[in-house]
Parts: sequence; structure tokens; C-alpha cells
Amino acid sequence: MNNAELILSGEGRIYHLNIHAEDIAPTILLVGDPQRVPVVSAHFDKVEFTAHKREFVTHTGYLGGKRISVVSTGIGPDNIDIVLSELDALFNIDFKQRAPKEVHTPLTFIRLGTSGSLQADIPVDSIVLSAFGLGMDNMLHSYKDSPKVRERAMEEAFISHTQWLMDKGHPYIVKGSEALLEKLYTPAVFKGITGTAPGFYGPQGRKLRLAPQDEQLNEKLASYTFEGHRITNMEMETAAIYGLSRLLGHQALSMNAIIANRPLGTFSADPGKAVEKLIQYALSIVTNDQWPMTSDEWLMTSDY
Repeated sequence: MNNAELILSGEGRIYHLNIHAEDIAPTILLVGDPQRVPVVSAHFDKVEFTAHKREFVTHTGYLGGKRISVVSTGIGPDNIDIVLSELDALFNIDFKQRAPKEVHTPLTFIRLGTSGSLQADIPVDSIVLSAFGLGMDNMLHSYKDSPKVRERAMEEAFISHTQWLMDKGHPYIVKGSEALLEKLYTPAVFKGITGTAPGFYGPQGRKLRLAPQDEQLNEKLASYTFEGHRITNMEMETAAIYGLSRLLGHQALSMNAIIANRPLGTFSADPGKAVEKLIQYALSIVTNDQWPMTSDEWLMTSDY
């Protein structure tokens, strides 16, 4: 790979994140908002490293004896492409040789995000874990092997159910890590399919001055089911995280604090409190004695 493909700073840092490999832990919490990074790292026993470039903020430290990083991604699938590609490169590309390393290092990504519920029975201030990500963007199609990680039967059923306009591109569905879902799920939270939109307004059925292409989009999403799975919520990152993670040989799970209920038209009275609840829930499990998974455990559970 040439200098225009793998771009490094003069100090050898990866281009956008502006960090070295030793600055990051293999267990990485992903948040969209750069201002949420210090909110998460405030729970660490110790913060040993911080970096900030553009919307990408990185804090690495220790909690309960475990080394953890939290990184802000910014908004949308295009930013996810940058962040996950560069985090993978830090562990799995030899920067001097500009070639993949012979030994692959699996990473664990946990997204801590905010989202709107598409189901009336999933109230604001609750937590949703994403068993699947539904990409309504086109980012993953830029990668040759994307068909290998997609749930094609679910996709075709979704296209038929929603009468999807193919001018918008082919939706893709990718499963999250089953092992992480099992570790992080409790009866206190919801789980389902998370829709990932390429924008906040029209792509999520909102109308200001411009009419959305499909004004019944959210109703169609809410009524879609496949083998017992329903679409629970919508945001702008999960499907991209799942697709790239599987292609790159990593594990990922997305967790969202519900701050809006679209069918009821309600919004959280205190979104910050809902996010804090999500952070505490995730960290209490991430730092237990069974976390993170070893490479051998990952190989036993990986299907790609």
C-alpha cells in the first residue's frame, strides 16, 4: 500500500485519529459525540493518554485493572469507515513494511450511542442492544467482500415489505457479535434490529421544509419482522460498524440510549441522564472478570 493509501503523519501517527498503536487498547468504546468521551473516561480509575484531532477524540485508561479506550467517531457511516479502518490498521498493518501483519489481532468494539425508538413499547430513557444493523446507506458496498457478511434473506424481505426505492441503494443487514450480545444482554434492556440512516432528517422520515421520499417510512420499518426480529430503533452508525467489523475480523455490539420515541412523539426530559445510565450499564459488564474475550474464544465464535 502506497503513501496515498496508508496515510501517516510525520511522527508516524495514523492520519485522522492522530495516534500510535500503543495509544489504544484492544477493547474500544465508540461514541458519536466528542464531548461524550470525557464523560465516559470520567469513570476510569486512571486516564493515561488523550488525543484530539477534528471530531476524533481518544482517551485510554484503566478501569478495574482493565485497559480500555474510548474514541469519538462523529456522525454517520462515512465517519465510521474512517475510524474503524484506522483503528484496525493500528493493530493489523505493519507501518514500516506497509503490509498486513502475519498475525491478526482481534478488537472489541462497543458503541455507546443515542437513538430514537420506532416501537411504542420501547420508552425513552431505555436501552436497546442491536442484534442486527440495517444499513440504509451505501458505504459497505464499496468493499468487495461485503456480500460474505450480509443477511441476504433478511434484506430481500425488507425490500419487499417496505417497497424500497432502489434509487436510494440496496439496503444491507449485518449481524452483531452474538457472543457480545449474550454477555451484555439482560432483561433490563431491549434488543432488536437497529436501522442506520445516511442522514438525520429526510433519511429518517423527518419533514421540515422538504418532504421525505417515503412519508410512511417509519411505519414500514416498525412493522417489519423477520423470524422474530423487529426493527427497534434508528440512528446513523451501527450497520456500518457491524459490516466493517465482520469484514476485518473483529467483534462489535451497539448499545443505544433511547432519547426519543418516534411513534409517540416523545423526547427524554434528561438525555444526559439516559446516556449516563447506558455508560454505567456497559462499564459494569465490560470490566467484569470474563471480559474481554480471548483470541481463542473469538475464533470459536467467529463465523467469518
